[in-house]
Amino acid sequence: MRKLLIGAAVALPLAVLPAAVMPAGSPASGAGPGRPELAKLVTLKDVVAHLEAFQEIADYNGGNRASGGAGYDVSVRYVAGRLRKAGLTPKIQKFDYPFWRERSRAVLARTAPSKASYRHGRDFATLAYSGAGKVTARVIAVDVPSRGEGTSGCEKGDFKGFTRGSIALVQRGTCTFAVKAANARAAGASAVVIYNKPGEQGLLNGTVGKPAGIPVVGTSRTVGVALAKAAKKGGVTLHVRTDTVHGKRRSSNVIADTGRGRADNVVLLGAHLDSVPEGAGINDNATGAAALLAIAAKIGRLGKDGLRNRVRFAWWGAEEEGLRGSTHYVKSLSRANREKIAVALNFDMLGSRNGTRGVYDGDHSTRAGTRGPAGSGAIEKMFRDYFKSRRLPTTEHVFSGRSDYGPFIEAGIASGGMATGADGVKTAAEAKAFGGRAGKVYDPCYHARCDRLKNVNHKLLDTNADGIAHVTQHLARTTVAVNGGARLTVGGVPASDAPAWQGPYRLR
Repeated sequence: MRKLLIGAAVALPLAVLPAAVMPAGSPASGAGPGRPELAKLVTLKDVVAHLEAFQEIADYNGGNRASGGAGYDVSVRYVAGRLRKAGLTPKIQKFDYPFWRERSRAVLARTAPSKASYRHGRDFATLAYSGAGKVTARVIAVDVPSRGEGTSGCEKGDFKGFTRGSIALVQRGTCTFAVKAANARAAGASAVVIYNKPGEQGLLNGTVGKPAGIPVVGTSRTVGVALAKAAKKGGVTLHVRTDTVHGKRRSSNVIADTGRGRADNVVLLGAHLDSVPEGAGINDNATGAAALLAIAAKIGRLGKDGLRNRVRFAWWGAEEEGLRGSTHYVKSLSRANREKIAVALNFDMLGSRNGTRGVYDGDHSTRAGTRGPAGSGAIEKMFRDYFKSRRLPTTEHVFSGRSDYGPFIEAGIASGGMATGADGVKTAAEAKAFGGRAGKVYDPCYHARCDRLKNVNHKLLDTNADGIAHVTQHLARTTVAVNGGARLTVGGVPASDAPAWQGPYRLR
């Protein structure tokens, strides 16, 4: 998972209410009289069994499940095998993607006016697809704001008067790291240092998407702000060294549809299957992959009436390399097939040890990140109503573009989902609502070797799996609140047999 959790207002649980006045989003409303309830069919035990399998696969295949390695290939076979056992027919979609790795640890040090060395992995990190290089040069702060997020480095005009050969210092925000790095390189920068924005005290880590040609590193906000203040006074120089290699590799997605449901109104559930090379990736993102497997195994019990819309399960490859699998999938679809996808749900890190119950901000109420396409707000409300009915708090997780919902949003497909946090820092309000420790990162083993079975918060994982199952069951019956599409019952004839009105799918 290449993203951060952005904390927002915490929705607190309801006071105890009598059953007669429970909200419409209560678990019972998703099932109905005589219908099975998917949230009860899918158990924590089901999910954990898959986590244990993914851990074993990593342990016997070099310690990880990273794309391009044996651990990932075996993970693909495992997912496909479980899907076949559940009665589904998996398809393996292969694709090539740019490959990038660090060959040795990067170096970042201040050489003037005073000397200081920064610690790799704590003070700074190399952004994925950074170029290789060894640079000692003056630092120029590029349009860095005195407060707020700003647009530092997002426009070519920000670099007006920039001295070629200098190191560009920019603040994270508004546009992608790739745009900032490309503008800096075009202006003649010898390296780029990107530091975290206000409210994000953790280490900045991410990707520039494709080989940048020059070194690109990310720092904590503390380091970046100090450098920016010193750079404005002049005379600050840094030494930056990155040792990287890039090329081409092959990975694959695993995709499977339910046998029932309308093929022209698809509910897609996705989670990335790969880990980073540093570890097994059990929270990031075996939790998402395992939850989908558990739901796929039980969804057939909803029957014909419960599966009016087709449900598609997808396990994405090379997410940690820059959303490669999901991007390839969306680009491979014809316009007609893209329009058949009514909704895309994404699940990335569902059991962060110090996490929150994050629901993607589909209605853009936080005014942060990307605004989701029409219908995304309805998806957010479905999740939040469900958890509200169970008196469970939630937070809003912004669409930052750093997980596999990104390509679907760009294609205009309503999106939503859940995440429990990566290397962002838990607030005092979140600690009060969810427990855990304020001032500490959501996942202390994010992208690290220790992301193993013990790194999973089972309470969050269990309730999140319930929420996913509940919303999936609702959307499998109707997406009318998302895209206006639904089957209606006419004259007592079951809706699944009488498509009276199919909805304006091409008007999304």
